Amino acid sequence: MSLKIRALGALAGLIALVGVNAAALSADRPYTEGAVVNVGSFRTEPGMFNEYMKYLAGPYKQFMEEQKKAGVILDYAVYQTVPRGPDDPDLYLTVTYKNMAALDGLTDRTDPIAEKIFGSLEQSNAASAARGKMRRLVGTEVIRELKLK
Repeated sequence: MSLKIRALGALAGLIALVGVNAAALSADRPYTEGAVVNVGSFRTEPGMFNEYMKYLAGPYKQFMEEQKKAGVILDYAVYQTVPRGPDDPDLYLTVTYKNMAALDGLTDRTDPIAEKIFGSLEQSNAASAARGKMRRLVGTEVIRELKLK
């Protein structure tokens, strides 16, 4: 019995030591965690660049601005690039969030805004299918800014 108590005591001590070391190490990091950016890479279909840009300047912009007003996102941007090959994007769409926690419950906060702008889920899905004729998704990634101290 006393061997079990000693083993549990040693384990608790080890866990406490690891926790103290982790806290000490995080205090020594030369950076702090910053904003989180969702980056979407898109390739517009031939002859559809201006049509897609009209969508971005219309409903997409309205959706993003409403999210900014509601405090869901910090910012958004659209970047054009010159593709190196046929499978490379020609547009990047970025959405900036305060931190990773801002992604928790995101659809609960954005669904009412989307419904206001795009209509019902069925209407939104139909519009998404129509956009598929203008562009294709090449990929997405989530990146985090590290602010140097």
